[in-house]
Amino acid sequence: MTGSSFCLLPHRSVIAVSGADRVEFLQGLISNDTTKVAPGQAIWAALLTPQGRFLNDMFVADAGGETLLLETERERAPALAKKLKMYTLRSKVTVEDRSASLEVAAAFGREPSKALGLDGAVSFNDPRLEALGVRVIAPAGQTAALLGGRGFAEAPLAAYDSLRLALGVPDGSRDLIVEKALLLESGFDELNGVDWKKGCYMGQELTARTKYRALIRKRLFPVKVEGTLPEPGAPVLLDGEEVGELRSGSGDRALALLKVEAARGGSALTAGDARVTPEVPAWMRLPEATNP
Repeated sequence: MTGSSFCLLPHRSVIAVSGADRVEFLQGLISNDTTKVAPGQAIWAALLTPQGRFLNDMFVADAGGETLLLETERERAPALAKKLKMYTLRSKVTVEDRSASLEVAAAFGREPSKALGLDGAVSFNDPRLEALGVRVIAPAGQTAALLGGRGFAEAPLAAYDSLRLALGVPDGSRDLIVEKALLLESGFDELNGVDWKKGCYMGQELTARTKYRALIRKRLFPVKVEGTLPEPGAPVLLDGEEVGELRSGSGDRALALLKVEAARGGSALTAGDARVTPEVPAWMRLPEATNP
């Protein structure tokens, strides 16, 4: 990526959590430390089932005053807002789905920091990886003008997706199966989506047990695809034996949930008629050997 680019993320939207108890309220629910959120500094986190399985991912950003913005999946935002409202009980918190009034963009490429400090918008460095640039939340219909004024050229969504896939970073339920996926299979530890020192949150027990007992045998890996890209969910095979399945993909890049030993074994993997070559991104930490 040679220039400063941005693309709108129409599959993402925003929920506002406001009120005096907003930080404490979210602290007991999500996987990261809400007290770390500050102007210009966001966190990435997940809401889990009580059994520690993935429900929703979100960025939590400071919108000023007594409001936090949760950037999450658009199609699943109404259900998430409804669930959060159920948990408010006597907390001094209000939950509002702002999908209709706000939009989300990613600024990346050269000098993404130029997107920080936009008037009338909330922007922050992507807390997962520096290479992912800056996220921007702005009033619907205004983002292109705001970023264009800072020298960013609009790019198709596929350009950002290619960057994300090459880095091996998941995108919500496109890559994490709802009520099944584990955070530590999906990179949330290394990508700064879990805080191990904060207090209890829903699903914490399984997440902690998975880490400290080294129970991870599968991981989401970026893969290079040679041939026709199969549909998400297509099985990945090693010598005819299923060792994982594809998740989201674009062009010759995809993510795949694979058995760790199969992914780093150096053997050719296949999915449909395509050859699949796993890669281990620099940020990923793998055990020396998986448990028998």
